[in-house]
Amino acid sequence: MGQRIPEIYTLIPEVGQVAGALLQAAGNGSVPSTTISLIYLRAGQIVGSTYQTIRHSTDLRKAGESEERIAAVATWWDAPYFTAAERAALRLTEAVFQPNTRAEERVPGELFAELAERYDDKALATLTVVLASAGFWMNVALIQQPTPTGEDAVRA
Repeated sequence: MGQRIPEIYTLIPEVGQVAGALLQAAGNGSVPSTTISLIYLRAGQIVGSTYQTIRHSTDLRKAGESEERIAAVATWWDAPYFTAAERAALRLTEAVFQPNTRAEERVPGELFAELAERYDDKALATLTVVLASAGFWMNVALIQQPTPTGEDAVRA
C-alpha cells in the first residue's frame, strides 16, 4: 500500500517549517532524546500507526536501545526497563493519547505533581511540545499512510 497523498511537503511547503520548528523546540536538550523517542513510539502504538511505531522503534535501535526496552514500551507500566522520569513521561503520553472513557480529568493534579518532581519547568514545557508534535505527526501518518520504513518493511 502506498501513500494516499503525494509528498505533503511538496503540496504544502510550510509543513517543512512547522516540522523544523517542532523538531528544534523538542530537541532543546531539556528532555533526553531517548525519552522523546519513547513518547513517540508509545503514541504511535496507542493510535495504531504502523509507520510511527516502526519509525520510532528504528530510531531507538539506532540510538543503541535494547530490544527489551523497545518491546516493553507497549507494557511500560509493569516493565523494569524504565526510569521514574521515563515512566512519568509515558504515563503522560497515555493520559493524552488514550480515549477518555471515564470522563475524568486527563492530566490530573497527581500526575502533574509526579512530572514536576522529575522535570523542571522547561522540560515540562518541552514534554508538552513533544506531545503536541506527536499528535500532529500521528494524524498526518494516519491519514497519509506512508509506507513503513525499516528492514522488515523493505523485505515485505
